[in-house]
Amino acid sequence: MYSPSLSCALNPHPKSSWWGRERTQGEYDLKQQRKGGKGGGGYEAPKALSLSKEIKSSTVVGANILKGGLDPKILPDSDYSDCLWHLLDKRPALSGLRRKNVETLPFDDLKRFVKLDTRARIKENNSIKARN
Repeated sequence: MYSPSLSCALNPHPKSSWWGRERTQGEYDLKQQRKGGKGGGGYEAPKALSLSKEIKSSTVVGANILKGGLDPKILPDSDYSDCLWHLLDKRPALSGLRRKNVETLPFDDLKRFVKLDTRARIKENNSIKARN
């Protein structure tokens, strides 16, 4: 497999190619331009769009995934589902769940406890098997 960085490291002669063929001057100049060397302008980064504060505060800029679509508008909080506001809530870790009484845990925490405890037991068993 041909890798440009590998070929440069292994081939100290910049004007010859990997297979020993001499590069034409055009090929050599093109390579120098891509690297930003003495051959020319090189790559210019795209300039950031300047958006007004009104547009930034009323739309989700960059969230459009459709070719001809528009960025979605930001709606008032009351228009979103209630479950959305609990997605980023911190959930208790296994050590915190172990400290609590299992019989008094809410169903969601009990489900999480079983899942995390099972995962911990599997990891422990795998590490024991790996040592043997």
